[in-house]
Amino acid sequence: MWWIYALLSALFAALTAIFAKAGLKEVNSDLATAIRTVFILFITWSIVFVKGNQDISGLSKSNWLFLILSASATGFSWLFYYKALQLGNTSAVSAIDKGSLIFVILLSFLFLHEPVTAKLLLGAGLMLAGMLVVIWK
Repeated sequence: MWWIYALLSALFAALTAIFAKAGLKEVNSDLATAIRTVFILFITWSIVFVKGNQDISGLSKSNWLFLILSASATGFSWLFYYKALQLGNTSAVSAIDKGSLIFVILLSFLFLHEPVTAKLLLGAGLMLAGMLVVIWK
């Protein structure tokens, strides 16, 4: 079941790139990111309230720390992504952005002690090669 959510995530990430590129014409990328953030805030809190998942008191200090760090990383990612979209081709920017997989593999090994298999390294290597092909001038 997780892979269905992952595919939906990929589909919506693709739509994000297309819609963002179209919406960035003659707009400051930081302002566009701020506007996007407001809508995401509204949508996600609406989902929380509709589903009834409002028990914030159950979060530990560790939960708060890592959620805040994750939010900060997301914010910087969006700011840089929107600026890159504004300046570059959508397919090249998105290819490089998906290169985050390589960082995820490395960081999940170092900090989460997740195993690195030959299959995973092969997939990451192919993604890196594909990314380089897309951005090669």
